[in-house]
Amino acid sequence: MKNAISEVSPDIAWDRLKPGGDAVLVDVRTKAEWSFVGVPDLSSLGKSPILLEWMTFPGMSLNESFAVDLQEQLGGAAPSEILFICRSGQRSMQAAQTTAMAFAAKGQKVECVNVAEGFEGDLNSKAHRGNNNGWKARGLSWRQS
Repeated sequence: MKNAISEVSPDIAWDRLKPGGDAVLVDVRTKAEWSFVGVPDLSSLGKSPILLEWMTFPGMSLNESFAVDLQEQLGGAAPSEILFICRSGQRSMQAAQTTAMAFAAKGQKVECVNVAEGFEGDLNSKAHRGNNNGWKARGLSWRQS
């Protein structure tokens, strides 16, 4: 059974990441996407996103150790909230569900939240992303490597 995962807009995700809380952002896109499209820049909040592929490019095979790898990156501790983001919100929803189940299996409660719209958002009428909605289109801080 999959855990119910809530969704928030990129703006609300940004607010939840502000200093004073232990919320973290996990970008589940591929290394290619991080390099060529950019990543959320949380430096003004005194944080960095966790970059962990849900699927590996180019074959888009599932990262079977995703939940274990994430728990290791978090030092085994469960923050109160983990926000997941991908290109448009699909892969991040799957990653959030898997992570919630992994923490629950260890008896740890953590709120896993999907960032709706994702980093690039939905396609526009010309089949391009990054203009309609999403992290970038909403003017949230990001950087390119």
